[in-house]
Amino acid sequence: MTPSPSPGSVPPATGPAGPVEPAGPARPVDGTARVDPPGHADPVDSLIRHATDNGVSWITLNRPEAMNALTWEQRERLIRLLSEASSDPDVRAVVLTATGRGFCAGADLRGAPSSHERVAGDVARMIRDGAQRLITAVLDCEKPVVAAVNGTAAGLGAHLALACDLVLAAESARFIEVFVRRGLVPDGGGAYLLPRLIGPQRAKELMFFGDAVPAAEAARLGLVNRVVGDGELEKTAREWAERLAAGPTRALALTKQLVNASLDTDRSAAFAAEATAQELNMTTADAQEGVASFVERRTPAYRGR
Repeated sequence: MTPSPSPGSVPPATGPAGPVEPAGPARPVDGTARVDPPGHADPVDSLIRHATDNGVSWITLNRPEAMNALTWEQRERLIRLLSEASSDPDVRAVVLTATGRGFCAGADLRGAPSSHERVAGDVARMIRDGAQRLITAVLDCEKPVVAAVNGTAAGLGAHLALACDLVLAAESARFIEVFVRRGLVPDGGGAYLLPRLIGPQRAKELMFFGDAVPAAEAARLGLVNRVVGDGELEKTAREWAERLAAGPTRALALTKQLVNASLDTDRSAAFAAEATAQELNMTTADAQEGVASFVERRTPAYRGR
């Protein structure tokens, strides 16, 4: 399980000006935007804001006073929203971000049930049903997922960001493999994700020492795609997500699937998967549109079909 960093190891949730506003629409921006119906609101809805705007599903963690440490209920809602994004034809990209000065401080252990006598297999079962399900939901989401990391991402929070397809980081963002500070083993797929991003030696360095990695260093290592000014994070995330939302949705989904699978397969299996993906993609309207637009020398108009 992922511990939340101690209060002294991360910046406070609010500054003199109060919590930073969420990166993403909390209300409809135009006729294409929608928010979750208030009449069907669940108590956890205020802790995870959700809105869809211009084909982009904005998912915003909203517990700034707790550095957006995840409760069990928040985790389940995140998993559900990612699953819904996969199946919703009106959603063609996802942005995952947060309010305040923390992106996500890991799992909220303070909200866990009081300790009781352990049964063999309890911890492994909890990890499989919890952190691993969340990371799997990000990796398996059929729409491109962009992380807009607005602040500290620690433990499971760091892995949540790194599991996304593209990672934007504000200049004030930090990534912390906090587990070793508490005598714990990384969870949430950390030992799977990090070596694939930066190699085993660098991954072990981050995990063995647990030092905070500033955004600029994270970019140098290859943990993030781009670092932008704090005030530019929402704008850049919106530009990237809307560009993805205007693209050939099924081709992007199949490309994501191929790239993710390539890290776990040999050449023959990867080539076979590529051929299958090509076959599947050529049945889509967007693929036909892409070829036709090239022949006709015009800009393609993809519809996500």
